[in-house]
Amino acid sequence: MQVSDLRGKTALVTGAGSGIGRATALLLARRGADLALCDIDDAALAETERSARALGREVLACRVDVASAEAMRAFADEVHRRVPAVDLLVNNAGVALGAEFVDTSLADWERLLDVNLRGVIHGCHFFVPPMLRRGRGGHVVNIASAAGFTATETLTAYCTTKFAVVGLSECLHAELARHGIGVTCICPGFIDTPILERAPLRGPLDTPAARARMAEELRKRGYTPDRVAENLLRAVARNRLIAPITPEAWFLYFSKRFAPALLRRLGAWIQSRQRRALGIP
Repeated sequence: MQVSDLRGKTALVTGAGSGIGRATALLLARRGADLALCDIDDAALAETERSARALGREVLACRVDVASAEAMRAFADEVHRRVPAVDLLVNNAGVALGAEFVDTSLADWERLLDVNLRGVIHGCHFFVPPMLRRGRGGHVVNIASAAGFTATETLTAYCTTKFAVVGLSECLHAELARHGIGVTCICPGFIDTPILERAPLRGPLDTPAARARMAEELRKRGYTPDRVAENLLRAVARNRLIAPITPEAWFLYFSKRFAPALLRRLGAWIQSRQRRALGIP
């Protein structure tokens, strides 16, 4: 998909109120796309909407919980009253949880599955069929994570949902290619976004010191959502299926493919160091 000039195109971004979602929405607006945006944070969504409108774009912004099929159905109806289909669908909304399996409740599992996996399924379910009926191609972007191909013991539920998003994206790519619809799965590494601030922590991780240390590591890493957005559109332009973002994500991706046993040993060593640094037995 050509992304340098998106005038006359409509892009939809879920979780557009902050982080990667906001950065992607505003980059799309700067390149000329009209927008359909959703988030559960009204104030944050309104700020993204104002910024996009200031760039001269048409914007539909709705409060939507992507975990709700009915909410996504109503959002899709509103979008499709304006356009027959979107040209670019970005399933970005997601939540995180820091916890080992034994500290993860069933309620935690439901929330992560609802948002991180069902949210992507809902986006594809309600917006891909109209793209097919229109018959003019398009592109689907699903935001996963480097955690979608790397096991991390303190992110068990999060990793599980992101592994599923990677698998779903691969299946969609195989199915939609013959219809001229591209699929890209974005897999960022360590990005300085608000997701960690909002993420529940469970078990030994549930301390202010642990949260502060993790937040500081992300800030020191310095990889911003704006840089992710730029790389996201570059991956769309190249029709790349799996798109690791950040050097560590590329390292993990190739290690998983070519040296999985070494990656497991390295992961165990890193986890051991982190546990000692956080005072976790």
